[in-house]
Amino acid sequence: MFTVFYGIITVVEIKKKEVFLVSEIHKNIPPELAQYIKHLEEENQLVKEENKSLKQQITNLNEMLFNSRKKLFGKSSETLKNIDENQLSLFNEAEAEYNAKAPEPIEKTLVKAYSRKPKRTKDEIYANVPHKEVVCTLADDKNICEECGEKLTVIGKEKVRSELMIIPAQIFVIDYYREIYKCKACEELSDEAKIIKAEVPVSVMKKSMAAPATVAFVMAEKYQNGVPLYRQESYWKNNGVELSRNTLANWIIRSSKWFEPVFDYLSELLLKENIVHADETELRVLKRNGEHTNSVSRMWVYCSGKYSQKPVALYKYHPTRSAKVVEELFGDYTGILQTDGYAAYNAAINAKHAGCWAHARRKFVDCLPKGVDKTNSKAAEALALIEEIFIEEKSFEDLKPDKRKTKRMERIKPLLDAFWLCLENANPAGGSGLQKAVSYALNHKASLELFLTDGHIELTNNRAERAVKPFVIGRKNFLFSDTDRGAKASALCYSIIETAKLNKLNPMAYLSHLLTELPKLGDNPTAEQLEKLMPWAELPEYCKIN
Repeated sequence: MFTVFYGIITVVEIKKKEVFLVSEIHKNIPPELAQYIKHLEEENQLVKEENKSLKQQITNLNEMLFNSRKKLFGKSSETLKNIDENQLSLFNEAEAEYNAKAPEPIEKTLVKAYSRKPKRTKDEIYANVPHKEVVCTLADDKNICEECGEKLTVIGKEKVRSELMIIPAQIFVIDYYREIYKCKACEELSDEAKIIKAEVPVSVMKKSMAAPATVAFVMAEKYQNGVPLYRQESYWKNNGVELSRNTLANWIIRSSKWFEPVFDYLSELLLKENIVHADETELRVLKRNGEHTNSVSRMWVYCSGKYSQKPVALYKYHPTRSAKVVEELFGDYTGILQTDGYAAYNAAINAKHAGCWAHARRKFVDCLPKGVDKTNSKAAEALALIEEIFIEEKSFEDLKPDKRKTKRMERIKPLLDAFWLCLENANPAGGSGLQKAVSYALNHKASLELFLTDGHIELTNNRAERAVKPFVIGRKNFLFSDTDRGAKASALCYSIIETAKLNKLNPMAYLSHLLTELPKLGDNPTAEQLEKLMPWAELPEYCKIN
């Protein structure tokens, strides 16, 4: 330590008397001392920066903990009504110059009041259910007048009540026989009989007792109703039939191969659509190519847009989530691909990419600060503008696409301009949830604004998320697929079932129809043959939901 200090030092106390400012130092200070002072100043600055970084890390960790608890125990809705009931619009006119200090809210609420739907009557609830009339009559010994003893005459009837009746499924075995014919005339002339046998319906699987309707039932139970095979095994056993889950799994895997040409044909039609929505979710497959694996696979989902005349939802299993899958699915697609912004979708280089405002909003919801007062939060400001955009878009839903595009430019474009200006002035802390939300929105600005150019484009990718939801719900029951073959079979079954639902068909009946007709066409049906089996074709009445 130096014992001599040359110079005049003026010390100024600032705030908590912890920071000192050296205002004047003598020119003749020794170089060693000057160097030491400089070293202390640099070290002090490093400590301050490290302290600031640690504080920010603590803030970020607290934010992550808060969001984790909110997802577990809080409300899942992302509307501002469920975030802060007092949160109002932060802008008077969106096209006015942005004020970083956030002006006072106006008297306009962001969320429309909830209006309860009127309860449906019993007649409305059961309107599509066949009715069977039961008339209660008097017994013969009571159908006599007590006064004169003459027989009573019916003058009318009154309805007393209605009951919903169900007859449990009937299980029986169909034994197919075919008649054998011969020509007696030919036999008399040549002493050889010409034998002709009657045709028999093609079975869905060789050397199997499974009927098309039975396989359709197993598929619908598993993939539509989420009933895993071990529960179905119990159902069959309780009805006197010993069917193991392995047998049921074999039925699904072997029969689903008939859906492959239908899937390919639907995929070809879908990729001719102007708009396609896509998403993906995790799927655990235990064995790949006969070997056990711990890697997580993916179920890819892509579906048609809201205004498609031929709605389709397709599922594609793949072991990875890489861009190669996107190239395989959408490499030649030249329309509009709407996704959640996952970078792998950029591999669809010929498509125009539309973003999802639901994902952008979700990230700002996740970084809302704790506490009641959120009016000074940049996240709340951004959310207020996003909610305004959704409200305006809701008012356009009954318009034709060209009118919707015009209205969007008039009323949503100014809100977007204000939103981007809000983000540019946000200055979020590094590593914070707000920084992630701001970065996501700014990085996807072009795709998030694409909906302004076409009235057919939706504001969100919720259509694909709704399509993937049945698989996610089913996955909670069956948890995993044992093999790649099982995962591919699941994808085919989900594709048929969800496409049937979009076209207002009875999924089980449609599955049964396909499993009856496709085996007749062989392994390579023509496009003309497949078109007659499409959900929008002239199908038997039992396939339709009245």
